[in-house]
Amino acid sequence: MHSSQRAGLGLRLAAIAGLLFLHLPILLIFLYAFTTEDRSYQFPPPGLTLKWFGVTWGRADVWEALALSIKVASVSTLIAMVLGTLCAAAVSRARFFGREAISLLVILPIALPGIVTGISLRSAFNLADIPYSTLTIILGHATFCVVVVYNNAVARFRRLSGSMVEASMDLGANSFQTFRYIILPNIGTALMAGGMLAFALSFDEVIVTTFTAGQQATLPIWMLEELVRPRQRPVTNVVAMVVVLATFLPILGAYYLTRSGSDTAGSGK
Repeated sequence: MHSSQRAGLGLRLAAIAGLLFLHLPILLIFLYAFTTEDRSYQFPPPGLTLKWFGVTWGRADVWEALALSIKVASVSTLIAMVLGTLCAAAVSRARFFGREAISLLVILPIALPGIVTGISLRSAFNLADIPYSTLTIILGHATFCVVVVYNNAVARFRRLSGSMVEASMDLGANSFQTFRYIILPNIGTALMAGGMLAFALSFDEVIVTTFTAGQQATLPIWMLEELVRPRQRPVTNVVAMVVVLATFLPILGAYYLTRSGSDTAGSGK
């Protein structure tokens, strides 16, 4: 075997080992969602059953946490799509003093550690005397969801030729018509991808939610509390499966929407 072939085999083995290291714990969570034992993690499991899915279905606290997570993620994504698109349009289509500084400030919340963002938001809510509620969770999630939409939208805006917009205006189209027939079809997939990523990011957020939630518990917070004071561990694993699927599917959809554009932010992730 030549040295180049040995090097290639070594790289493949290293890649496989890295993927197993990342994903084997997730597969174990899936496995223990079917175990017959509800108190310990034996390997291999003593038996397999589907009963925990029925138990999870009947837990009212799980449904309440799921409903709150979907509500928060949906509203946060909607806010992020509006604000992120407007910021991207301003930064990419206009020239003004401090443009790069504004771009940096927009992406800063996702670059900072989550605990820093959470503490900052909690301090701001306390100073403004805003009671902790679903609204504060939504505002907290929107701060980093905007970044995801902005990154995708600004990359697509930069690929959009300004001459197309100018031609539309020259032909008598107003601003709304230009946006509807020229801009939106060109940035639509990027916005959809950004929205999917924002939804996935909000749905499984824990750290910022911990600092911005009151007595409510989103699904990840519910899981965290169940891990600290477990009642039925397989139920937690079933809920973890739901969280994995709820975040994996939007990410997969965003990948397929943006994979054709190498300039789209996030397409290589």
